[in-house]
Amino acid sequence: MEEIEVAPPQANEVRIKVEPGSTCAVFGLGAVGLAAVMGCKAAGAKKIIAVDINPEKFEKAKVFGAGTTMATAGKVIKCKAAVAWEPNKPLVMEEIEVAPPQANEVRIKIVATGVCHTDLYHLFEGMHKDGFPAVLGHEGAGIVESVGPGVIEFQPGDKVIPLFISQCRECRFCKSAKTNQCEKGWAAGRYDVMASAESRITCKGKKILQFMGTSTFSEYTVVNQMAVAKIDPAAPLDKVCLLGCGVCTGYGAAVNTAKVEPGSTCAVFGLGAVGLAAVMGCKAAGAKKIIAVDINPEKFEKAKVFGATDFLNPKDHSKPISQVLSEMTNGGVDFSLECVGNVGVMRSALESCVKGWGVSVLVGWTDLYDVAARPIQLIAGRTWKGSLFGGFKGKDGVPQMVKAYLDKKVKLDEFITHNMTLVQVNDAIELMKHGECIRTVLSVSPQ
Repeated sequence: MEEIEVAPPQANEVRIKVEPGSTCAVFGLGAVGLAAVMGCKAAGAKKIIAVDINPEKFEKAKVFGAGTTMATAGKVIKCKAAVAWEPNKPLVMEEIEVAPPQANEVRIKIVATGVCHTDLYHLFEGMHKDGFPAVLGHEGAGIVESVGPGVIEFQPGDKVIPLFISQCRECRFCKSAKTNQCEKGWAAGRYDVMASAESRITCKGKKILQFMGTSTFSEYTVVNQMAVAKIDPAAPLDKVCLLGCGVCTGYGAAVNTAKVEPGSTCAVFGLGAVGLAAVMGCKAAGAKKIIAVDINPEKFEKAKVFGATDFLNPKDHSKPISQVLSEMTNGGVDFSLECVGNVGVMRSALESCVKGWGVSVLVGWTDLYDVAARPIQLIAGRTWKGSLFGGFKGKDGVPQMVKAYLDKKVKLDEFITHNMTLVQVNDAIELMKHGECIRTVLSVSPQ
């Protein structure tokens, strides 16, 4: 063994030395490749991606320090998914084909997903005739499996949350601090189902639509990079998946949209996951009185966990709930949040606000009915606002919420009442239909 001198690189040459915290890819997992993996680990590489056409070598590569393997990159993946073939029918577990990601796309292995009422809405209420067959699900979390050309923000092995509200960072909406809407997202039809040409999922020779551009009721999905948020690698995916929709939607409606103020009085209508998250947001914003309103009194104890101070069941009163709230709060609440998706409740929430400065936020989802109010309710100084995904710009806001959870500043575990597997998705849907759960998290794939 001799000590040698390695000269600096000359023109068109590169001198390679793996650095601490770097990302490495090792191609070929024979003895030399495995030794290279070991060397990358010894040099302090943060991420070591092992690449080989023989998947049997991956377990051995992990022994030497590889954290990510790529047996499927560039190939069609056959996997399981719950397919909605037609409206108002149970989902069917099918083997689907998920194509490799195209330019600016990311293929994600979904590890866990929540079941949200919006999935049920599409299946049983919205039932858009052009929205089937589809893979539903939009509240998931997973791991990047591969990326398409032009993707530099993500790498295989990254933990991510798919976003139904994209953030391209380029359109006038993304550049505005006033909204979280993204022009490119609307143009792509991300908030219902993607155009057939955009979907990367097929089953039995048929194109399967991707619900809200995400389709998390599948072991794998492909999402545009503008609709993916990279999150802390320490985050438990079976918990933070809830930040893909419900928790951010309710929490942000209070904090970002209503802008609840310290010492204020709030009323939250509907105590599902979104409503409970709104209660949590009101508390985080410093509200003094948080009145939880629901026709199911069994939810009141759960609401107390998230910060509710008072409880109202409209069934216990002969007078309109807005009148009851007005009498409770010396003329009305400062802020109200409707988290049901019922146009009658939306009007009640507005009328519950104090005149002069009361703010009411529509959070619950529906596009089947018109909502109406007497003009004097608004002329008197009340403000009516809408909120989608809690006003969060996904790429920025979701990682912040993940950090807040890891720092124990927001709750997630307390929302989860049931844990099931993907094959039990119809059972989870029935629980939600009958109000027997807050959130059910489905285990989709092993990490």
